[in-house]
Amino acid sequence: MGFASDLLAAEPASHELELFAPFIGSWRVRNSLYSEATREWTKSELDWSFSWIIGGRGVQDVLADDDGEAIGTTVRTWDARVGWRVVWFCPRAAEHVVLSAEADGEDIRLQGVQADGRMVTWMFHDVTSESFEWDGWCSNDGGDTWWHEQHMDAHLLER
Repeated sequence: MGFASDLLAAEPASHELELFAPFIGSWRVRNSLYSEATREWTKSELDWSFSWIIGGRGVQDVLADDDGEAIGTTVRTWDARVGWRVVWFCPRAAEHVVLSAEADGEDIRLQGVQADGRMVTWMFHDVTSESFEWDGWCSNDGGDTWWHEQHMDAHLLER
């Protein structure tokens, strides 16, 4: 036994966890990130890997830059009392976001609050066996208006 073998799992423990099953594997991402300060979009290439964790009771991902350095990680766990609980950690940006997730038709919508108290909405959409898109929006006014802060196009590398 060791950390990796204790953490990683081969399959989901229950059918409720299958919401995030399409993402299990390694993906190459074209990332576009909007800067509020400069009002410009920057583009980068990223790697995004997803795996079952803790006895198949959750899904964790790691997002890494083009140099292979981890940017952050998201942990998603199913709680039968309330549904999906999700936490994103990005030490580089001192970011910590707490969200809930649910199916929204064929998409997955995540809603929550980031470290500075602003509301965020994230969406996985156009999901196929070979690709998906991810978008993030932020609100500076408690949800009255939203601005698009990030878009990712992901393409499968391996399962």
